[in-house]
Amino acid sequence: MTRTLEWMVRVGLSEEDGTTRAEAVLDTGSEKLVGHGVARCNPEDVDVPAIGDELAASRAMKDVAAQLMKAADQELESVGAGPATGPVAPPYAWSDTTA
Repeated sequence: MTRTLEWMVRVGLSEEDGTTRAEAVLDTGSEKLVGHGVARCNPEDVDVPAIGDELAASRAMKDVAAQLMKAADQELESVGAGPATGPVAPPYAWSDTTA
């Protein structure tokens, strides 16, 4: 079986008084996951807005990734592919090649 999908991620950023907020929305076509991230500039540091953007956006996407992993774990468990708690090593689930 061959499948091709495209999931869209939208990241919105706003900055006020040294605090950058990000909202990442993953649209899979059948559901939307929303993640949030915040970055605050230390008053003693040089204010570089791009750094706040990168930190807040990465934290928002990490939030979405955690939600997506939780959903996958629950679906794996629902089809008898192993427990959804704790790290799941092969052969129970898809292996994590980033580990």
